[in-house]
Amino acid sequence: MKSRRGFLSPFAVGGLTLLVWLALLPGPLFSHEFPTKPISIYNGFEAGGATDVSARAMASELERLLGVPVVVENKPGGGATVCAALVASKKPDGYTIGIGASGVISLRPHLLKVAYDPLKDFTPLIQFSKYLGGLVVLKDTPYKDIYEFIEYAKKHQGMAYSSSGMYSQAHLSVVQLAHCKGLQLKHVPFKGGAPADTALLGKHVDFVASGDRSIRYLKQGVMRMLLAFNEEQRDPLYPDVPILKELGCRGIPALGYLIFAPKGLPEPIAKKLGMTLKKVTEGPRFQKTLKDLDLVYDFKDRAQLENDLPREYETYKVFLQEMGVKRES
Repeated sequence: MKSRRGFLSPFAVGGLTLLVWLALLPGPLFSHEFPTKPISIYNGFEAGGATDVSARAMASELERLLGVPVVVENKPGGGATVCAALVASKKPDGYTIGIGASGVISLRPHLLKVAYDPLKDFTPLIQFSKYLGGLVVLKDTPYKDIYEFIEYAKKHQGMAYSSSGMYSQAHLSVVQLAHCKGLQLKHVPFKGGAPADTALLGKHVDFVASGDRSIRYLKQGVMRMLLAFNEEQRDPLYPDVPILKELGCRGIPALGYLIFAPKGLPEPIAKKLGMTLKKVTEGPRFQKTLKDLDLVYDFKDRAQLENDLPREYETYKVFLQEMGVKRES
């Protein structure tokens, strides 16, 4: 309003200044205005595996905390690169996020052509665990440990194994084992851990390179794990199972369970999603899910991921070059 002398009052000037400042802000004016509609979580793997179970547990808790529906949509293929490409193509408004292995950024772009720039097209939000898989067999196999398995595989070259996809950590670990011990093994990739396990249950393959260690079947006593794919030390949950390093073979760097969004996500939304996801993963319900899946809680926030993912990218680049693995054209 104007004063008697025709000038704007201090209150009016302050109000106009605030309006101009708000108009210059990108995205929603306040982070508390997000979200106002359903959120989609794209899962890079098929239903039934550890990633899918984690995603659905997370969606349930996000719904409770954010007050809007959160829907998990499975977008398998290419070791989660199909999912990553879809996320990268979406509007950076917080309503589409992805879950998958950090390898969609650090590993797979070295192996195959992807429809995104791994280091520029995403806003990493959090990591909550790592993919620590293992070589898993049915309980009634003639070999009782990894040493007997290696001797059997040398005498029966061409044994077949399933996995959740090409060039997963589990797949590369078996490739490393085969190279190290002179084994000829046939890889049968699937689009997720559940169908890979099913192939073993049906005896269509001899073993599974499990990205989630086929937890359900291990707990039921249907399967046994002969080798853990941890890089440096034995899995504390499976202390009697050796790792590649103990066999004189090089271990494969572990990949993380990554939650990510498209690049350009407004800071207020990125901050709110990151804080809420952290709260979800620290909560008792999600922690129980991790325990049920035998997953160790390994949290990283956005700042840590923005520092670590480029380093992980370079680590895998050198590692694959040393292994002689070439990128598909």
